[in-house]
Amino acid sequence: MSSVSAYYNGKTVLITGATGFMGKVLVEKLLRSSPEVKAVYILVRPKAGQSMQERVANMLKCKVFDRVREDCPNFHEKIKPINAELTQPKLAISAEDEEELLTRVNIVFHCAATVRFDEPLKHALQLNAMGTQRLLELAQQMQKLEAFIHISTAYANCVRKRIDEVIYPPPAEPKKLFDLVEWLDESIIQDITPKLLGDWPNTYTYTKALSEYLIQQEKGNLNIAIIRPSIVGASWHEPFPGWIDSFNGTSGIFVAAGKGILRTVIANNEAVADMIPVDVVINLTLAAGWYTAVHRPKNMLVYNCTTGGINPFFWGEMEQYVMSTFKRNPLEQAFRTPNAHLTSNYLINQYWITVSHKAPAILYDLYMRLTGRKPRMMKIINRLHKSMMLLQYFSTQSWDWSSDNMNMLMSHLNPEDKKLYNFDVRQLHWSEYIESYCLGAKKYLLNEDMSGIPAAKQHLRKLRNIRYAFNTTLLVIIWRIFIARSQMARNIWYFVVSLCYKFLSYFRASSTLRH
Repeated sequence: MSSVSAYYNGKTVLITGATGFMGKVLVEKLLRSSPEVKAVYILVRPKAGQSMQERVANMLKCKVFDRVREDCPNFHEKIKPINAELTQPKLAISAEDEEELLTRVNIVFHCAATVRFDEPLKHALQLNAMGTQRLLELAQQMQKLEAFIHISTAYANCVRKRIDEVIYPPPAEPKKLFDLVEWLDESIIQDITPKLLGDWPNTYTYTKALSEYLIQQEKGNLNIAIIRPSIVGASWHEPFPGWIDSFNGTSGIFVAAGKGILRTVIANNEAVADMIPVDVVINLTLAAGWYTAVHRPKNMLVYNCTTGGINPFFWGEMEQYVMSTFKRNPLEQAFRTPNAHLTSNYLINQYWITVSHKAPAILYDLYMRLTGRKPRMMKIINRLHKSMMLLQYFSTQSWDWSSDNMNMLMSHLNPEDKKLYNFDVRQLHWSEYIESYCLGAKKYLLNEDMSGIPAAKQHLRKLRNIRYAFNTTLLVIIWRIFIARSQMARNIWYFVVSLCYKFLSYFRASSTLRH
């Protein structure tokens, strides 16, 4: 019997960020593994012209819920959306909804955050730090609350090389910073952001570090745990292998490499690519929720949800696995044949950006203009370069995370829970996982059918032939312009050709003598 599943049966759960990538996997796993859960409240705001109801309806149509839909067709009846806005005072929740939450909720999972690295500091603070503070204030009034689980990031303290499962001093005093951004003009905040960030690489990691400290300062008597996942990738097993619905993190880079758009990446081959499957994070989160509520640890526990210290995987290996997968299972209508390479040399990277990114993009856009269509490749390349620059900090260095609390939690699970809520990353085979991830990106992100692989392979052969023809033409042009017109160049050319001929003759003669 699963102790974790049994705990959630009959409970009322509140989840923020439920419409996001991790949030959807959390909702799905909770409903599937604890079918008797009483209710799942989700905080949702209207977005991009969609009402709260429309966003929830779209979320529930998502393929991630296919398994739970089979087992329990009426699962949607357990989901109770609440109109809310984390950036507003009191979360902009109506008095009626607030009363419902305060009298019913047993456990809170706080997943909501802006994960954009280049988010303006004011908005990142409002959502990631001030939003967390407002949710904490609400949680402290909840009459039946047993646990509050906050999803942070393993990179919240990335300015340190060794990261233990503790809360570190914040990069700034959160409340002073809140006051500062409240009255300062947006343009001034933008100007002073680099100074405020200091050694932190972006507003995401910076505001996550502030949030952790805020929670420690203001948790009061609440039972709280913090989960710190590293780079969250596609699912390992659940709800099915390779499920992904976001281009964030490495997903967009995999797709760009598979399409042949991305040819060069700044990365250290020997640096650890600390990726963690989304279902591992969610299994740990649910197990931590159970442990926090039932065992009520004296101190607030932090769980570093990482792979580097337990089952390390390197950026150099990633290049090899991603390229081999996309050559065997190509993406449809690739721009060029997949051939991305990692380099830690800035000048080499800039050379390949010019030759392999910008030059083909300019030629393709010129062709699009000549045929009366809208040019788009240079725009894609510029967006890609921006993403690569933001990722560079993480792809060129390694960190050392401790995982004592993760191991402790695993030791408290019974055999059934260890199977049902598996977060033991020692069992993860990286080559299989990366293949599953790339195929998941093909199926779930790009909606490509596996039956289209023969046609995609044919398209790659066509691209190869175009490349050979282009290279041959280029050689002929170079010959005509530079070699054919210069006596000295011709003499060098004839010398090289005759030398090659002599070598071939020598090897042929020595081979004949041996026989």
